[in-house]
Amino acid sequence: MASNILESDEWQKAVDYAITDEDIERQRALLGFDQAASTREYIQTATEDNIRNFAHGCGDDNPLFCDPDYARGTRWGGVIAPGMMVAQINAPMKGDPVPDEIKRLRKSLFKGIHVFVSGSTWDFYRPVRPGDTIYSFNGEESCEVKQSEFAGRSVITVRRDVKVNQRGEVVAVYRILRVLTERKTAAKKGKYSAIEPQTYSDDDIAAIDAVYANEQVLGSGKRWFEDVAAGDAIGTMAKGPLTVTDVICFHAGGYGFVPYAPTVGRLAYKNRTRIPAFYIKNEQGIPDVAQRLHWDAKWAQAIGNPMAYDYGVMRENYLFHFLSDWAGDDGIVTHVHDEIRKFNYMGDVQTITGQVLSKRQEGGRNLVDVAVKFENQRGEETVRGTATIALPSKDKPYPLYPEVPADLAEKAALMMARHWQLSRK
Repeated sequence: MASNILESDEWQKAVDYAITDEDIERQRALLGFDQAASTREYIQTATEDNIRNFAHGCGDDNPLFCDPDYARGTRWGGVIAPGMMVAQINAPMKGDPVPDEIKRLRKSLFKGIHVFVSGSTWDFYRPVRPGDTIYSFNGEESCEVKQSEFAGRSVITVRRDVKVNQRGEVVAVYRILRVLTERKTAAKKGKYSAIEPQTYSDDDIAAIDAVYANEQVLGSGKRWFEDVAAGDAIGTMAKGPLTVTDVICFHAGGYGFVPYAPTVGRLAYKNRTRIPAFYIKNEQGIPDVAQRLHWDAKWAQAIGNPMAYDYGVMRENYLFHFLSDWAGDDGIVTHVHDEIRKFNYMGDVQTITGQVLSKRQEGGRNLVDVAVKFENQRGEETVRGTATIALPSKDKPYPLYPEVPADLAEKAALMMARHWQLSRK
């Protein structure tokens, strides 16, 4: 048994995988093909309980998401889900068989290549309520090759996920920016090797706690469009210091990462048999998921990071928490774009701030554009985001979601019609 994972056969096997020109060509040939998503996530149908648990897994205690009695008194008439939760809800959608050519293109595509979620773009069209079952279809939108300071040659891809409820209505469109890198290249660079784990005095923790203590959910108090001006600050929020417990709570709240979800016992054996390249032996010789870099410091170090770090989607959900607290119960976050610019390592604390960029009226709706940034205790910007929020105004106290583009609404209705047709067979 190797005492150092960096010297082990398993490590060598893990870093031998390389990005090839053939992989890139195959990825590009997949652009534009949409497929019904057959994955069964941890959550398939929203309930008051799993909405609350997901919100709590993000550190969000907004009563609109967590308190049915409170929520019944709002414009929504009951609990709704935090917007980005819809990414973690999915029931299998039935669709026509995937063409053989698509199967050939996908087979062993980018095998053993490490994937970082580097950001996303969201468009929201309606809320998720208890009782809603969410289905989706997805496809690759773009593929770009870049040279990265951290990881050398890399591939940047965007996948579009269209989230649809049981009525065939588009709930949201989620575009995921992914960076694919070779593990051997990332490990050799060692760009972040000088970063040391952060330690905190009692006074340091007290200063962070003071930020938590001053955070406020706007709730039923309205943030009127007329009272907002360009340049206004939109508050301060803290997240952290990051612990393994935070990652566990995010998984427990509903983040499944299917089909690569952490599993136990016989289920882990079956998953390892199905996707062996995703399992790398640890220093004890035990096959374990490659994504353990989010809680296993030794494996994170083996692929070029000084310690374990969060999932990018955790901070994306923290971003939505920040925005929805500011918008209040009647405001609607309609669009979010974010870029994950730095790792959030175990022990790091994120301070979230933002400001109003502009306000405008469009299509009879009162919209506010904002910018948000996350900054860690080293003074580094780790997330940069922008968002559009529909706010109530004195003449239109209840803003509406935007209309779904007609072609997308039609495609979603057809996909769900085919799903129900195949379900009857």
